[in-house]
Amino acid sequence: MSQIDLLPLDNPLPPGLIYQSDFIAADEEASLVAAMKNLNFTAPTMHGVAAKRRTVHFGRSYDFNSFWLGDAPPLPDFLEPVRERAATLTARAPEEFGETLVTEYSPGAGIGWHRDAPAFGIIVGVSLVAACTMKFRPWPVAKNSGQRTKPLGKLLEPRSVYVLDGEVRQRWQHSIAPGSALRYSITFRTLRG
Repeated sequence: MSQIDLLPLDNPLPPGLIYQSDFIAADEEASLVAAMKNLNFTAPTMHGVAAKRRTVHFGRSYDFNSFWLGDAPPLPDFLEPVRERAATLTARAPEEFGETLVTEYSPGAGIGWHRDAPAFGIIVGVSLVAACTMKFRPWPVAKNSGQRTKPLGKLLEPRSVYVLDGEVRQRWQHSIAPGSALRYSITFRTLRG
């Protein structure tokens, strides 16, 4: 499956980005969200400030201040079928996705411009409950360049999936605009050696 198969040709996106709507069914989404409500979410702290979003890690954890990977609880059974299906988009074995991050975005929560940590390889994200806008811009960004963002052609719809690999993973930053409704995401990441 390629970017061209999944996105309109009149809205070119960074190479390596794949997007697919309706990746999971509505009843599966409801089951996932019900199970996620029982997770022990905490707000990550960066530079001494707690984020508006809350997260929980499985497999490996990532400390946003020290930039170190640590151990985290194993992936819960309810997330395994989603990881297996996500892996099929990348030609990787599900077990290669050694880190899973579940994020709860309360209304008004987003995430600023970033590239996922260098310890991670391929990124697969599943959006749940509410739509959000994901934007991209080339990296590194020259100071005072006035460089414009390159927005995704449409919102990340509920139950959709995206893959960041290749150029979009290495040479682009992305952000998620603050939303007006509660939203969850499941992010699967491969680990680099």
